Amino acid sequence: MPKPIKRRELIARRRTLGFTGFESGGRNSAMRKGELTVPIPNPHRGDMDWSLTKRILRIAGIRVEEWESTNK
Repeated sequence: MPKPIKRRELIARRRTLGFTGFESGGRNSAMRKGELTVPIPNPHRGDMDWSLTKRILRIAGIRVEEWESTNK
């Protein structure tokens, strides 16, 4: 199972996958890719658990294999 991820790393890796911006507002910040807007949660207690990251990837339409390839 992949390790937890820092919020900053989540944002950086999403940028490599074509997401832009960092829009704040509402309960969560968000990033965009075309018409798709995907939230970026702010866990106040450290890193994001892999289960939360996986749910975010599903919303963004990013395959786990594609996500793992951005870590290299």
